[in-house]
Amino acid sequence: MRGLAVLSGWPDRLAILLPVTIDAYAMTAARVWLSGTNPRRAVRFARANAIGAITTSIVGNAAYHAAAAGLITVTWPVVVAVGAVPAAGLGLTAHRHAVRTPEDSPDPRPDSGPAQKPTVRTEDELLTAARDADTKHRAANNGRPISRDALRTALRISGPRATALRRQLAAESQAPERKEAHTN
Repeated sequence: MRGLAVLSGWPDRLAILLPVTIDAYAMTAARVWLSGTNPRRAVRFARANAIGAITTSIVGNAAYHAAAAGLITVTWPVVVAVGAVPAAGLGLTAHRHAVRTPEDSPDPRPDSGPAQKPTVRTEDELLTAARDADTKHRAANNGRPISRDALRTALRISGPRATALRRQLAAESQAPERKEAHTN
């Protein structure tokens, strides 16, 4: 992709931004798609965009290699398409954010009834729910503790909040080991 950018007239020092733009967009769209915490509308849009960005990367790499082998020439449509990537990525990112945010773009579900206000849970309630989720996860996964992302999905909480709860669970599971070590 970098080579295609150079062939399309991008300055050498900026050409690396073409693959970075496409790959970063594919990665963030895939995260929204696979996170399990977004409205259905956002998941559908993110899935289409992740697949589209991956396809764009594959096609761009193939176009560069075909041009380098002399099979095709870089003409104005290729230059325009390559030049449009950063603007398209920015526009798609803004739109993806809008459909991902429930307040900005509600996910209408005809069978779901009236919209429910999110439940506000206390710290103790969240910790109890995290312990329960960890216990279920360990039972289903040969004793392995729940991951941050699995905790985030199970409790439908933010990444930083899941990280804090995961650390708290880890500290609690190490506490009995420390007491045991001191008594031996």
